[in-house]
Amino acid sequence: MSTREAQMTNDDSSQITERKRGSGVKLVYDLLRDEILDLKLSPGSAIDEVQLAARFGMSRTPIREALVRLAGEGLIETLPNRSTMVSNIDFLGMPAYFDALVLMYRVTTRLAAQHHRADDLLLIRERQAEFSAAVAAQDALAMIATNADFHSAIAASGRNAYYASFFDRLLGEGRRMLRLYYQSYEDRLPPRYVDEHEEIIAAVEARNVAEADRLGKAHGEQIVEQIGRLLTRNDRLDIDL
Repeated sequence: MSTREAQMTNDDSSQITERKRGSGVKLVYDLLRDEILDLKLSPGSAIDEVQLAARFGMSRTPIREALVRLAGEGLIETLPNRSTMVSNIDFLGMPAYFDALVLMYRVTTRLAAQHHRADDLLLIRERQAEFSAAVAAQDALAMIATNADFHSAIAASGRNAYYASFFDRLLGEGRRMLRLYYQSYEDRLPPRYVDEHEEIIAAVEARNVAEADRLGKAHGEQIVEQIGRLLTRNDRLDIDL
């Protein structure tokens, strides 16, 4: 083998290793993020790099990179003694979170009515079909995920990447709150959410900006009200916070 061929082989091996490492980071990040947001990993529970490396069968480097990403989203935190834990739910910060959430429901739905394209509506309807199927199946985790996908598609059609990105983060942070809510009601979601989504789609398609704004506001406030009721019913919570 020539020197050039050997160099090319080494480069290929390096690229393959890098891709595998990158895939490993994504795998760890995706699984841990879902487990945290779905409350399989409880708020305050310890995160051990060594145990995670053994669980996933990989070195601690991709584990650390995944944890850095999760920390950047506020889902885990490192304590002064250098131990790592799942972040607690910030109940004291809920009023500010709810204000931002309702505002983003309004803004993104309003912009969707103004700026959507035909292909956006196709994607939005696909996401709505997935959400409707999850509700029919009474699959709480699927409901939470497909609801976020639906509203993310609405936000993307508004053509403002900053609003869409911020709303995605808010929806992600709210998954733990929604999971608590569904647990307290035996993982059943009222069918009216499906109907509300249909009304939002109709307003967006008609480019009725005022109606889209109104529906987005009502949809967001209803969710906030329901979660607020949950927080005042401590007897219904079944999780160590």
